[in-house]
Amino acid sequence: MEQPPVGTALRPEIEAYADGMADLSSAAVPPLTPEDHARGPETTPPVVFYGDFTCVQCAVVATRLRELPVRVVYRHIVLGARGPRSLALACAAEAAAEQDAFWPLHDSLFADQGHQDDPHLWARCDALGIDLGRFERTRRTAAVSANVRAQTKAVLRAGAVATPTLVLPDGTLHGGTVTGQLLASLHG
Repeated sequence: MEQPPVGTALRPEIEAYADGMADLSSAAVPPLTPEDHARGPETTPPVVFYGDFTCVQCAVVATRLRELPVRVVYRHIVLGARGPRSLALACAAEAAAEQDAFWPLHDSLFADQGHQDDPHLWARCDALGIDLGRFERTRRTAAVSANVRAQTKAVLRAGAVATPTLVLPDGTLHGGTVTGQLLASLHG
């Protein structure tokens, strides 16, 4: 396809397409809500951790954050390239949350990423005292899936490009490799 000379108008059909494109500027990370999963001292500024239960680096960050005296808010970022288990596990964590077991399942999933298929997931539920029937019904609902997808969409819109992504107390996003120096800075 021949490119128009610089400074000339585009063909009408291309201009019409460009006019219909969505705004691609970054949006702010959504504010915290009572539905967010949070733990740690309420007196410290929160660190929002967008993670994926199949991401090895996310497991490392989850462990390190747990060791720090900071308030951690966990949200999902499910990237299609990671495979179908990413969404399934995020929905499982949300279903566990309906039984007040989000953080125990979160910790269990990150502690043993080699065993995340359904039979192992069911064994985790049993060990954590989660009602399996209720868990299965909840995790497979459209509402749970839509919630996970909305969290992912929101952080991607805010500029995230990788897992894990942290939203630091000053509002900046830090994605990909999270260094010990960055984590130490959260401690103060």
